[in-house]
Amino acid sequence: MKPPTPKKGKDMPLLEMKNISHEMSGRMILDDLSWTIRQGENWAVLGPNGAGKTTLLKIVCGYLWPNGGGETYRRGENHADLSALRRSMGWVTSTLASEVPQTEAVLRTVVSGKYAQIGLWEHFWERPRPEDFQKAEGYLKELGCSELAQRPFGTLSQGEQQKVLICRARMTEPYLIVLDEPCAGMDPGARELFLSSLSLMKKDEGLPGLVYVTHHVEEILPLFNMTLMVREGKVLGSGATHKILTSTAIKRLYGIAVELTKRNGRYWAIPLDTGPTA
Repeated sequence: MKPPTPKKGKDMPLLEMKNISHEMSGRMILDDLSWTIRQGENWAVLGPNGAGKTTLLKIVCGYLWPNGGGETYRRGENHADLSALRRSMGWVTSTLASEVPQTEAVLRTVVSGKYAQIGLWEHFWERPRPEDFQKAEGYLKELGCSELAQRPFGTLSQGEQQKVLICRARMTEPYLIVLDEPCAGMDPGARELFLSSLSLMKKDEGLPGLVYVTHHVEEILPLFNMTLMVREGKVLGSGATHKILTSTAIKRLYGIAVELTKRNGRYWAIPLDTGPTA
């Protein structure tokens, strides 16, 4: 049966994945997975290691095609031009920071995002314009890190580097930014400062939609109004965060019993002691 024609206009989803499957080395990594991201939605993605999250992100951002079938539409189009697709999606991975030249000035790192470069290499046929640097300065200001503009990227803290990479991703004005475990390895203080900056950035409704991948429910800020749970390549739950995120769902996802509490709009999972008592 031919899939229905994607919606157009204001109701057109940013992303539609329909019955996506992907196999690798004889193992089904994604199995008949469907997911839709609409205008105004910011998604958290939860799942244990090996759930298929990275493969899912590669397909979302155009770095991988599903070899087991399915359809993917981005703003109603089934893209064939990978380079154009990648420029329309911002993907901030946990490994990207190590690839950036450590001595490069932060402002140049941000501008490099316009050209999808790792490090800004100026060619005589196309040099960054003054307005490119002005735009980069504006993005740094929005995340509260204007003072970092002339610092070498390698001297920044992990949280500062992640904020700079978000600014870099915005240089192509993508309609969706994917943050792949941005707080991995941060100490609690650095994590909270980073999450606070993320909340400030999203106060502007004209900014891109966000997809935030994490293992930790406490990182799901109130701005992430939708949540996708993935286990063994399948959707375990998908929908409004306040409906999807429950103690029962967390137990099914990670195999551990927790008491899920909510405070100041944030969720906190407290493991329950189910072992023998003294």
